[in-house]
Amino acid sequence: MDLKEIQNLIKFVAKSGASEVKLEMEDVKITIRTTSEENKETTIVQQMPLGNAVPAAQPVAQVQQTAAPVAAETSAASSEEDNSKYITIKSPIIGTLYRKPSPDKSNFIEVGDSIKEGDVLCIIEAMKLFNEIESEVSGKIVKVLADDNSPVEFDQPLFLVDPS
Repeated sequence: MDLKEIQNLIKFVAKSGASEVKLEMEDVKITIRTTSEENKETTIVQQMPLGNAVPAAQPVAQVQQTAAPVAAETSAASSEEDNSKYITIKSPIIGTLYRKPSPDKSNFIEVGDSIKEGDVLCIIEAMKLFNEIESEVSGKIVKVLADDNSPVEFDQPLFLVDPS
């Protein structure tokens, strides 16, 4: 893996909002951690031995790149109070979120739509498998928290639902 590929990986992780990504190949181990307080990604590239002995890994290169802030901060106190009456639907898996069944179709749900248990909310692609994410609650969609065609993490909030 060359330096340009590592830099592209850093940019992808910064855009995705992931807090940590680990990539291990035959002779290279890469860890990318994003720290929100400094808005930096730190990439550590380590050479792993090819033999049977596994000594402590030593860093070969360290690249730091400053990323743009992922989201602007709003008044956190007021938004937490407003959101406390809503149910948050979270991602059950890691993958790429799609809000449409196919590119030429409309979104499964929009803000203001009423949903019931079992309704398909979105699709998350993981390892070339398309998993329909069904609602476990009934209510009205208040807010969509994840963009179409974007990477999502396990337990990442996707939708806010008003159960009343």
